Amino acid sequence: MKLSQFKFKLPENKIALYPARYRDECKLMVIHKSTGEIEHKTFKDIINYFDDKDVFVFNDTKVFPARLYGNKEKTGARIEVFLLRELNEQFRLWDVLVDPARKIRIGNKLYFGENDSMVAEVIDNTTSRGRTLRFLYDGPHDEFKKALYELGEPPLPTFIKRNVEEEDAERFQTIFAKNEGAVTAPTAGLHFSRELMKRMEIKGINFAYVTLHAGLGNFREIDVEDLTKHKMDSEQMFVTKEACHVVNEAKDHDRNICAVGTTVMRALETAVGADQRLKEYEGWTNKFIFPPYPFSLANSMVSNFQLPYSTLLMLTCAFGGYELVMNAYEEALKGDYMFGTYGDAMLILNK
Repeated sequence: MKLSQFKFKLPENKIALYPARYRDECKLMVIHKSTGEIEHKTFKDIINYFDDKDVFVFNDTKVFPARLYGNKEKTGARIEVFLLRELNEQFRLWDVLVDPARKIRIGNKLYFGENDSMVAEVIDNTTSRGRTLRFLYDGPHDEFKKALYELGEPPLPTFIKRNVEEEDAERFQTIFAKNEGAVTAPTAGLHFSRELMKRMEIKGINFAYVTLHAGLGNFREIDVEDLTKHKMDSEQMFVTKEACHVVNEAKDHDRNICAVGTTVMRALETAVGADQRLKEYEGWTNKFIFPPYPFSLANSMVSNFQLPYSTLLMLTCAFGGYELVMNAYEEALKGDYMFGTYGDAMLILNK
């Protein structure tokens, strides 16, 4: 398939700037792949499509406050620093993006916080925008991380065109976030409230958790028309023995397995074995899923309404069927569905 096949006109006022007041009360479009039927529901109605012993697979990655603002030495120029990943605990080395990149060179010092409480030195240029920073901090590592994160803010995607607010610290995080490492939230998981998950538990629905540290590659523009030539950024992921047991038992008994979000679907498809069973996994994935694609484990999927040209939309189309999903998006645009990270959700049932 070609990049241009994932184009649609998305008015700016269709991109949600804020989450729904309550997590589980956004809109939910339900798509029945076998019949093409589309239903319009509220998110908490999702429980009605699943039964005892069915399984939901969640991504329990935790977003850290990755966006910082500092000042360059001498000039005082304001510099945005986006933390990507910690490279070395002992030497306080971080892989970061800087903006504007043209102003930052090796040897430059950056100052953060009131009274310049945190200082970093640029020690390497890795890409046109990427840098390696060494933070100059003498205390214990835990103390350093705490101080660093207090300077940061939730890294909302740039298409959410507003300032970060206090509420974002909680709402740009799933309620089951546990393993720190993501720089963007697994958005489909944001709709699950404690109340909804308790009701699911009472109904006998089982939960499995995988970890995929979602990175900025989810938002990187694709610059090739031929999708087979696109390379995804690598993201770290973990699948535990416990998750394998829950998913494989459901598979063996022909239960529904619902992947909550595109990150979960990519993790499952990365860690599935030739015998169509989930395997323990610790490593990295750069799996790029676009139509056509033969899925191995999940027979249902939750996804937000994604932006045009995005790899997230491509995976959704691969699972739901290109024409059906694109028609559903057209219906969402005509209706009052909202798109993006804080937008509404879609449930695709493929059984």
